[in-house]
Amino acid sequence: MTTALITGASAGIGAAFAQQLAARRTDLVLVARSQDKLEALASSLSHQYQIQADIVVQDLAAAEATETLFQSVQQLGRSIDLLVNNVGIGDYGDFAESDRDLQLKMVQLNIATTVDLTHRFLPGMRQRRAGGVINLSSVAAFQAMPYFSMYAATKAFILSFSEALWAENRSYGVHVLAVCPGPADSKFFKKAGFPPFLVDVAAKVDTPVETVVRDALQAFDKRESIVIPGSPINPILATLPRLLPREAVSSFWKLVLGHDKQ
Repeated sequence: MTTALITGASAGIGAAFAQQLAARRTDLVLVARSQDKLEALASSLSHQYQIQADIVVQDLAAAEATETLFQSVQQLGRSIDLLVNNVGIGDYGDFAESDRDLQLKMVQLNIATTVDLTHRFLPGMRQRRAGGVINLSSVAAFQAMPYFSMYAATKAFILSFSEALWAENRSYGVHVLAVCPGPADSKFFKKAGFPPFLVDVAAKVDTPVETVVRDALQAFDKRESIVIPGSPINPILATLPRLLPREAVSSFWKLVLGHDKQ
């Protein structure tokens, strides 16, 4: 039986990955800050699917968090066959007026944590010539997005990083997939501080997290390098910016995302 480690597993896309992987009889190591939510999820899935589900309560933004997590996995005696780098945060607003610590935390969670955990677990997969990494990117990765600048930039890094690793690791039997959903959970937009109007717009085009994960796992099974799950509008949002002048795309998103700042 294979084992998957999922970060940000207590809710949203992370919890949906846990549910669907458990249904595939995959053992789990669930990582998040909320012990109560992790315990409830692990207990439910282990009883429903007769799998082993361990939890690691860890704030991955904390200093040395990835080292602590890696050591915890070693102590559990678990060999990780699938790493799902799902944890991340977003922030809406003018970068120059933003909270500097929050921007740095976004780089830490969205980029550094993914890079570090991938670097720690990937060598074992290559040695076993089996396994995979699923990295959560976003349709925001395909363009610069004023007032959402740091989030889009971090997801562009994840997309490029994942596509390169897909090519590097194919001959080792290890698969790497970038998942690029559009809006999938309107709570994300509330937490990121989006204006109510934009939160409402996102809610109207939300893709259920279950659909995001279903499409992601299907793409992983097919050994694809990237998947843009959910609504047909999402591939359009990813493709059009590549065909238009970059200045035009940035100016368009400035108007859309900064409508209340004009």
